[in-house]
Amino acid sequence: MVLEKINSYLNEQTPSLIQLRRELHRYPETAWTEYVTTYKIGRILENLGYELAVGRDAIKSEARLGFPSEEENEKHEKRAADARVPEEWLVKMKGGHTGLVAKIDTGKPGKHVAMRFDIDGLPINENKSEEHTPMKKSFVSEREGFMHSCGHDGHSVIGIGIAQFIKENIGSLSGRFTLLFQPAEEGGRGAKTMVEAGWLDDADLFLSGHIGIHDYPPGVVAASTTNFLATTKINVTYHGKSAHAGLQPNQGRNALLASAAASLHLNGITRHQDGATRINIGKLEAGSGRNIIADYARMEIETRGETTELNEYMVKEARRIIQASADMYAVRAETEVAGTAIASNCDTELINLIEEACADSSTVTEVIPSLPLGASEDVTFMIDRVQKRGGLATFLIFPSPLPAGHHHPSFDFDEKVIPCAIDALIRTVIQFGYKEESK
Repeated sequence: MVLEKINSYLNEQTPSLIQLRRELHRYPETAWTEYVTTYKIGRILENLGYELAVGRDAIKSEARLGFPSEEENEKHEKRAADARVPEEWLVKMKGGHTGLVAKIDTGKPGKHVAMRFDIDGLPINENKSEEHTPMKKSFVSEREGFMHSCGHDGHSVIGIGIAQFIKENIGSLSGRFTLLFQPAEEGGRGAKTMVEAGWLDDADLFLSGHIGIHDYPPGVVAASTTNFLATTKINVTYHGKSAHAGLQPNQGRNALLASAAASLHLNGITRHQDGATRINIGKLEAGSGRNIIADYARMEIETRGETTELNEYMVKEARRIIQASADMYAVRAETEVAGTAIASNCDTELINLIEEACADSSTVTEVIPSLPLGASEDVTFMIDRVQKRGGLATFLIFPSPLPAGHHHPSFDFDEKVIPCAIDALIRTVIQFGYKEESK
């Protein structure tokens, strides 16, 4: 029976999977620049015999948001070439078309199970002190200014571990599997590109999850997630007119003041009776010198809402204030949506299934019905697509003690969570209806 093989598989493969996690941790890449990461994952899956769709074949290019400048992207492509990513792979990913989808068919009738694993890192300088475990154990980021500080290196390895188990036990399974290794989760930019490419249109079951979030010991698993916040990431640019601040101040149009006014008034948006909302001005750049009327300003802001409708309310109010601030200082405002995610709900009927699936696990010690996320995740686009097409979907949480929170220079997680997550997901897939030849 395939269930009996899980423990021996995890005992045998966990050390190499942890080493792979550390290898990925050393080389983090941010949204739409995950060239080396995509290649490393893809080569492993290709050697396992999976059918791959890479880059342009994996995502819908037109659905991408928050894409780097052409100049910046060319630098990343050269970096990937210098890192010995083969030309045939770079051609598939050219122009920031990163990420991949791996498919395998058992050749026997059955369900279609899809799973998503995000692969991108963040623009954060990793802590280099000896107290930081990646530094102590020599797998700290080798890229200055970039870090896996949200656990996506672990997510990628969980996906590879599941892929290897499926391949080794293909004769005892039925149906087909689609594994999505998603680029650009941070900022809500990548999931929709895979959704619109159609990979989930006939999925019977969709599973994904996240390491960390809550401070429970490895072994605790949440079968579903609540409190997904819908979000919109907006870049705002103000165009004014330069002038000498002493000689002709009346000839200028001050973009800096418009952006400063907007940043204050955005935080004053009236909150809504229907639920929680958020807004944040995360970045503001303006001006060129003390004696020059600033002709340029740029802000990076985000809105969030407990529901998609509440987030839309925040976006509408934010746009109104952005334009009013422009009008007040006679400058021109431009806005660009750089990322987005909707609110969503997991299918609660999967909770009992996951509890039953993990009852005999040696790594999963407790299944909690649900835990709140309290943040945004573009996996909600995938959950929504599967549910609207008649499938079931859930987003699990794999807690771990964290020395520092997500998106922090000292972020790290207990690597025991990796086999626990692989175990829980494999057992859930089998419990859902994949038959064993021996039965």
